[in-house]
Amino acid sequence: MSEKLLCIREKLASHIGDRVRYRQAKGRRKTEEHEGVIMETYPNIFTLYVKAQNSTVSFRYSDLLTHDVELEFLSSNDRIPHKAS
Repeated sequence: MSEKLLCIREKLASHIGDRVRYRQAKGRRKTEEHEGVIMETYPNIFTLYVKAQNSTVSFRYSDLLTHDVELEFLSSNDRIPHKAS
């Protein structure tokens, strides 16, 4: 796993239980935005519980790296690092 993906994974693991807002690319100029809670981090994916949908969704860390999914932490002004320094 690349260093950037490990950094994203560690950042998410430190925020388990925190509320986030996520935007997911759904195709041609379509995005979906919801709020959820970070539930678990696994070697290749992480899960969010979305109360509005009463369901759990999962994403790959690479989705954050490629901007298919964007996360914003609601409990602070922190964001997931996704750009090269």
